[in-house]
Amino acid sequence: MKLNHLNGLKAFEASARHLSFSLAAKELNVTPAAIGQQVKLLEEWLGISLFERRSSGASRLVLTKEATQGLPEITRGFTHLSQGLELLKPADISPVLTVAVSPAFAAKWLLMRIDDFQISHPEWDLRLDTNIRTVDYLAESIDIGVRYGKGNWEGLEASLLMTESIFPVCSPELFNKGIDKLGSLVHLPLLHDLSLPKESGFPSWNSWFEQHEIYNVNTDKGLKINNSASVIQAAISGQGIALGRSVLVQDDLDCGRLVQLFPDLECSIELAYYVVWKKNGLMSDKVKAFKEWLQQQMIETR
Repeated sequence: MKLNHLNGLKAFEASARHLSFSLAAKELNVTPAAIGQQVKLLEEWLGISLFERRSSGASRLVLTKEATQGLPEITRGFTHLSQGLELLKPADISPVLTVAVSPAFAAKWLLMRIDDFQISHPEWDLRLDTNIRTVDYLAESIDIGVRYGKGNWEGLEASLLMTESIFPVCSPELFNKGIDKLGSLVHLPLLHDLSLPKESGFPSWNSWFEQHEIYNVNTDKGLKINNSASVIQAAISGQGIALGRSVLVQDDLDCGRLVQLFPDLECSIELAYYVVWKKNGLMSDKVKAFKEWLQQQMIETR
C-alpha cells in the first residue's frame, strides 16, 4: 500500500495516542477541526472507521477494532521516521541543552545542584522542561532527561541513576506530639501522593499498611495531591504524614524540616530514576557531559 495521506496518518496517530482531537491538535499545532478533517479524509480513503462516533457520554475517543490493530505499527513507523531524520541532520552544534525532568525532581533535587553544571559548562545554554505529562524527546527536541519508572521507554536509551526507598515522614512539630509506635499513625492525618498512576507500582498508604500488617485503617481519608513536591511541602507544614521518597526528601531530612519515622521499616521499591536520551546511536558532547555530571552528583550525595 502506498504511503498516501501522511498528514491524515499523523493526525490519526496523535489522536489515538491521546484519545482526544483537542490534545492531538495541541501537539501538532493545528486546530481540532483540522485534525478531525484529516482523520475523516483518511477514513474515506481506507474505507473504514477509525473511531467510534458517540453523540453523548464519554468525551474521549474510542478506537475501533481495526484502528487498535494498526496503531502500534503506525506509531513505530513514525518513531523510525523521526530517528531517520535525526541521523540525516548535521552534527549538533546548538548551544542549547534541553533537559526534561518532573516538576518534583526539579524542585527537590536538581535545581539546588544545577549551578554546578552551569559553572562547569558555560558554553551551553541550559533549558529545563518540567512538564507533568510525558514528553516526546524526538518531536519536542529534548536532549536528555531523568525519568522515574522501571527503565523501559520506547525510543529512549536509559541508564540507572538512583534507586529509591519509601518511608513515613512528618514535621518535627507533629513528631513531638507523640508518634512512638506504628499504631499511632492510625489516628493521624495521611498525605497521599497521586503523581503516579496505580499501575506504575508506586506504593500507596493502603499497600504500605498491609505490608506492615496494620489493618482496619481508613486510608481513603486525607489530603490527596498529584505532585510529589507539594506532598513533601504539606508534610513540612505539619498537615500530616507522608510516604517520603528518599531521593526527594533527603535534603529536608538533613536540614531538619522533616523527621523520618520508624527507620527500621524503610522499604525499597522497584521504581528508580534513570537518565534517558534519544535512541539514535550517537551521543553529543553536551548530552554526554550532562549524563556524567548527573552520575557524579549521585555519587557525591550518597
